[in-house]
Amino acid sequence: MPNSPDSPAAAPIRPAAPKPSLQKLFLTGLLTLLPIWLTWVVVKFVFVMLSDISAPLIGPVLENLANTNRQLAWLDEPWVRTVLALLATLAVILFAGVMARRVIGQRLLRWFEALIQRIPLASIVYSSARQLLDILQTKPDGTQRVVLVDFPHKEMKSIGFVTRVIREHGTGRELAAVYVPTTPNPTSGYLEIVPVEKITPTDWSVDQAMSFIISGGAVAPDTIPFSPPSVVEKSP
Repeated sequence: MPNSPDSPAAAPIRPAAPKPSLQKLFLTGLLTLLPIWLTWVVVKFVFVMLSDISAPLIGPVLENLANTNRQLAWLDEPWVRTVLALLATLAVILFAGVMARRVIGQRLLRWFEALIQRIPLASIVYSSARQLLDILQTKPDGTQRVVLVDFPHKEMKSIGFVTRVIREHGTGRELAAVYVPTTPNPTSGYLEIVPVEKITPTDWSVDQAMSFIISGGAVAPDTIPFSPPSVVEKSP
């Protein structure tokens, strides 16, 4: 029966959406799982690192308990050792944090540092690591802490942390010692000596820079400076 003028018009037939190709499905799945995998890698690294610290002490204790009492045999399971070793390490870290805020803890820390200073190689490693952590936790004077440097060449930039400003022998030109961490593990990296006029300052905090590095650039602001201030001022 034909439609009358007063009858509602038939709904238009929409074309079926094209089916995604295997390549698009693969890329979508890869981009979905990549952040999960990266998070797992970082968490697993921290988890294993912390559990390995207390494992040599926790393992024999759990083994003795399991051997003396059959009802406690489950304590000798590998996953139980790992979990208890991790909890023991976290407890030690929290205890150290509490003690560091008290007078007795500060005295013990000064005594330990004085003891470390008497060991030739250990004194260099400890003092260097202590100074680096202190620098990253304090606000810089005169030079922004988080900067961009030309690395590995002039057309590319890398995030770096200014640890100190020194002067060139003879000319007196200011040079910045810049630590360039790697992704996703910022504990390893490169040390660059860069003229101060060649670095690009940013308004990032250390936490923001660390998030940018660990996430592989996924956590980043919408805009970022790229050229040093001297180049920007010379451009028309």
